[in-house]
Amino acid sequence: MIRISAFADEISQDPVEQVDVLARHGIRAIEFRAIHGTNVLDLSDAQHAEFRGLLDDRKFGLSAIGSPIGKMRITEPFAEHLDRFDRAMHLAEFYQAPRIRVFSFYMPPGEDPASHRDEVLARMAELARRAAARSITLFLENEKGIYGDTASRVADILETINSPALRHAFDPANYVEVRQPIDEAWARLRSFVSHFHVKDYDATLERNVPAGAGDGLIPRLLQEAADAGYDGYAVLEPHLTVAGLSSGFTGPERFAEAASALKAILDDRNISYE
Repeated sequence: MIRISAFADEISQDPVEQVDVLARHGIRAIEFRAIHGTNVLDLSDAQHAEFRGLLDDRKFGLSAIGSPIGKMRITEPFAEHLDRFDRAMHLAEFYQAPRIRVFSFYMPPGEDPASHRDEVLARMAELARRAAARSITLFLENEKGIYGDTASRVADILETINSPALRHAFDPANYVEVRQPIDEAWARLRSFVSHFHVKDYDATLERNVPAGAGDGLIPRLLQEAADAGYDGYAVLEPHLTVAGLSSGFTGPERFAEAASALKAILDDRNISYE
């Protein structure tokens, strides 16, 4: 079963508007990245208690903590980052959503990623070890500029660490943007995919577009995943208005376009979802 979720901060930074808009589209899950203009890891305990109360009242859940863990240069100290990771794990437990989105560290511009492989793997292994100890699953997202921006390097991380606590959040648009063939990425990584980010990209126009309108092969990927018994989230992250380094923005109006595009793909193929 595919369960639809969304990065609700793409709609608004107001948590009430986030849930209002999602409810209008029949979506009851959030990939929690930010509210009030503040990253999920930097919100106060009081703000988290208030937001969890809102989610409970409106019968919403979280698909994952959309953390920025791993979004730092590989040359920067790791110890302080582990403190932020501890915060992310605490929040995953607080929201009863034992799932965290992570990344595999930015490479210094112009340097060969291979020269940083050992440090990347050591750090990712430590994250996976700590997550496994608390029954939390990490979803490794591919992204431009980090070690795991191509399918071969994402596979390198996942195959080498070989932990059930570390799975793949497959982002088609991010692969298209780095000119990674989607067919090749899917064939190599589909056995690790436990999470989808629904973001499409038109390589000719060089911009994000609604699902199915770009080069990410999203209809085919969702069909093949469903046929293979995929049981997880498809998370809307449209980036239709702004695509930034750490976040994106779509707005309430264009979010409707993004949600409709995803549902049309699923309906046209008789793929069950909720």
